[in-house]
Amino acid sequence: MKKILVLHTGGTIAMHAAADGDVEVGAENPLNQAQFDLPAVDLTIDNIFNIPSEHITPEHMLTLYKRLKDADKSYDGVVITHGTDTLEETSFFLDKTLDLTIPVVMTGAMRSSNELGSDGLYNFQSALRVAIDEEASNRGVMVVLNDEIHAARFVTKTHATNVATFASPISGPMGMITKRQIIFFYDLPKTMTYPIASVSKKIPVMKAYAGMDGQILSLFAESEHIDGIIIEALGAGNLGEDAARGVQELLDADIPVVIVSRSFNGIAEPVYDYLGGGIQLEKSGAIFARAVNGQKARLKLLIGLENGLSAGALTDFLHEF
Repeated sequence: MKKILVLHTGGTIAMHAAADGDVEVGAENPLNQAQFDLPAVDLTIDNIFNIPSEHITPEHMLTLYKRLKDADKSYDGVVITHGTDTLEETSFFLDKTLDLTIPVVMTGAMRSSNELGSDGLYNFQSALRVAIDEEASNRGVMVVLNDEIHAARFVTKTHATNVATFASPISGPMGMITKRQIIFFYDLPKTMTYPIASVSKKIPVMKAYAGMDGQILSLFAESEHIDGIIIEALGAGNLGEDAARGVQELLDADIPVVIVSRSFNGIAEPVYDYLGGGIQLEKSGAIFARAVNGQKARLKLLIGLENGLSAGALTDFLHEF
């Protein structure tokens, strides 16, 4: 009999629509009463939080990490229910900090428990099916919704309200769920993970735009309250001339600058050699996080800084897929 730890954190999957149609948090998580026709499985259920995912902070992620870091000693798999707005961030944080071989599966819902077409119970059952599957080990943290399995390192939310919101633009889904089986399409290479004890670093994320000046970057460079900055740059990782000068001020102040692409698909890499071009930014000392979006790069930088990684090790960590 498989022993599965279930951690409920709240979100739409744990909410209900009131009489006026507004979705709200209730005192009782409706998933606590869920019954499934699954092979013999022993569920340990812990309602660790009951909050909207917009209220999730790195401190909550750290609590989940501490709860799970030795989970393989007592359980054969883990399922975490979570709101979808920040699900990709929590899953990524755990993927980069946990060193577990057992399946860790996150799921959520786009429609609350009593809405027409509610997807919560089905997604929860699908996540449990993946967690007990013999082929699900050694795959890092996975995200399961809408009959698809995604790797935490690539998945992102793509639609504000559609149930088919999660996608992995670089890699595609890792697998799919049918009525009778779990099918995995590919394996991913193991990546670096680092244990973590605190999440105190302050790292803002900025999106580049046409005509962006360097004034706000200069203000950040003068601040004593930030430890690094993520810039969602244009194209493959480029900035305007004035913004590039602001980046230089940050680097001169020994504040790490991480460049990602603001584009939905593709990777960030140095291509152009002019002021503000990726090659110039990299030569100046900015680090390219190739395969992640801004919110994930922020967590990766936070984990690296909290571990006191050297400049070289930090660059390697941010570079890897």
